[in-house]
Amino acid sequence: MADADPTGPVMDRDEVDRALARLGAEHEAIETSLLALQDHAGRRLLEGARLTGVTAERWTATEASITLLWTYFDAYTDTLRTARSVRARRRWSSREDLVELTELLRGEPVTLAGGAAAAAGAPAPGRLGERYSLAALVDRMNELYATSLDVVVAADAVWSALPARIDLLAAELRRTGRLAHSVGVRPGEHPAGDDLERITRTLTKLREQVVSDPLAYWKPAEGSSAPGGGRPDTTVYDREARALEDVRREIEAVLTVRQDAEKRIVRVRDVLSRADRTLAEARTARGEVLAKIAATEVPVVSGPSTALQERLSTAAEYRRHAQWHRLSPLLESLEQQAEDELMRARESLTAVTAPLAVRAELRGRLDAYKAKVARHGLAEDPVLVERYERARRMLWSAPCDLRAADQAVLRYQQAVLEVLGTAPRVPGQGVPDDRRGPGE
Repeated sequence: MADADPTGPVMDRDEVDRALARLGAEHEAIETSLLALQDHAGRRLLEGARLTGVTAERWTATEASITLLWTYFDAYTDTLRTARSVRARRRWSSREDLVELTELLRGEPVTLAGGAAAAAGAPAPGRLGERYSLAALVDRMNELYATSLDVVVAADAVWSALPARIDLLAAELRRTGRLAHSVGVRPGEHPAGDDLERITRTLTKLREQVVSDPLAYWKPAEGSSAPGGGRPDTTVYDREARALEDVRREIEAVLTVRQDAEKRIVRVRDVLSRADRTLAEARTARGEVLAKIAATEVPVVSGPSTALQERLSTAAEYRRHAQWHRLSPLLESLEQQAEDELMRARESLTAVTAPLAVRAELRGRLDAYKAKVARHGLAEDPVLVERYERARRMLWSAPCDLRAADQAVLRYQQAVLEVLGTAPRVPGQGVPDDRRGPGE
């Protein structure tokens, strides 16, 4: 075939078909990437944010690059569509068709206006237009896509990491501030109070800057050319986090003087809470006993001690107003009375649940003797069966008469002992409890 400068030799039909297939696959991959970039959460955030500084400058250039990317892609699509149309004219393309296809596929059929290219940082500024081959156009689109994706991914990574961490640290700062105020650590009165005020100002400013200029807090990875290679710059955040930890240690040192009283109040409150829960459990158990056990006197369970709760509130008030000379003797008596209250609650629970424990003991004894009878092969003895069933009905019915059930279990137990003392042992159906051999 003759040469067709500057594209080289005219392509044959097989070369054209292979080139069209390759370009079609590239077109599909580029379209997928562009749509993914269009839908990227970071891009949508950049479009809607009020940007400043480095991010505002780079996003302006990136928006132009993305616009140019779609311009390139549309030109690429049109050229590919034209080439496919020429190839589809005839099953066996003529020489004129192949010359035209060679120009489309290997030549520089795409012309881009110089203004659009310059806006996106394209080479050769000042020219009226820039001509591209399809291969060069793909290379240029890859470059623009990589730089655009780098900006989008970096901004999204900073927004995903830093604001949330700053908010958590700010919440901890507020808690620390309240604690500091409660122990008299205030700005102008204590260095730790001044530090808290400074950290608050710094975190507020840091969050505003991160939201408006995320790329100012991005560290690209050294030696990495991949889009989004790097990590958020947390230098300022880490410094303030360490400063807050120092303040917390300072406040803890202030608290050391007073924390003994607070711990003792908390301990008394915990003991009284356990006593209240135990009394509530006893009241619930009393209702269960009255429903399940008959002919039994169940003691009444008293309510929690309101007097002790009131005295505990007084102790907390003394601590808040630093009235340590009044708090000390009150705490001493409260601690002993709280322990006594817990002991009383436990005794109430034990007294209330005693009938249930008796019933459980009778059930266990009945089943133990039944198992003993079975080991000796006497499970079908009519007297034993009758007495067992009578005792079982009493123990597993509600309400249960414990006195009658106790007598029934005792009669069954006596019957078992009588039968075991008089009935011959059946060979192969168990051995006596003392495990004596058959010859003994």
